[in-house]
Amino acid sequence: MNGRFAHDGFDIAFSDEGAGEPVLLIHGFASSAKVNWISTGWTSFLEESGFRAIAFDNRGHGQTSISYREEDYAPGMMAGDAAALLHHLGISRAHVMGYSMGARVTAFFAMQSPQLVQTLIFGGLGDGMINGVGDWDPIAAALLSDAPETITDKRGAAFRAFADRTGSDRRALAVCISRSRQLITREQLASIRIPALVAVGTLDDIGGSAQGLANAMGNAQAFNIEGRDHMLAVGDRSFKKAALDFLRRYPI
Repeated sequence: MNGRFAHDGFDIAFSDEGAGEPVLLIHGFASSAKVNWISTGWTSFLEESGFRAIAFDNRGHGQTSISYREEDYAPGMMAGDAAALLHHLGISRAHVMGYSMGARVTAFFAMQSPQLVQTLIFGGLGDGMINGVGDWDPIAAALLSDAPETITDKRGAAFRAFADRTGSDRRALAVCISRSRQLITREQLASIRIPALVAVGTLDDIGGSAQGLANAMGNAQAFNIEGRDHMLAVGDRSFKKAALDFLRRYPI
């Protein structure tokens, strides 16, 4: 990460690479800017395509400071961090892209600060944004377990392994998961008129239907990431191409 700034009591780490129209990238739960966007080739892909790629670590994740208070992880609070980063960098308008939890944060960002947003890309989260994404209590339990070898919940074991691999603060993640899943109503989504692309893997058992979310919005299109699950869809080449085509269709 090549920069830091303070907002709402958090010391937030970010990267800012390339030139051209800015694309603000918001990562998913238990991930980081490095894991979600840099390691998957997104930042280099956007730079090579003539865009400015800006990514940051959400509060409680990566190199950004943490909190153990549930209220700090409301999506609207994290969306406030995203808006503050654009202000910090002197950017008045940007494309905004989020994956999984980051897609939910992106939606709240669009509702709270529409004047800052040129386009929206929601990855890894379709109509689960409206209907919910299943029972995540076993994931919180897995994150807090002192005996990971005893975890029987498949999804919980996967997220626990991911958190351990990335060196995350598991207690902070467990607190985050309890609040960051705040649902959005169809009425709220219908109020978002910003051009949007919704992309979800066809094997994703978490995010829900891309078309279902697109249908609920006023100006959105769906893209199915063929043969990819929730973890693998983020770096898919077809997803990158669809996103690039979309961004070029709506220049700032």
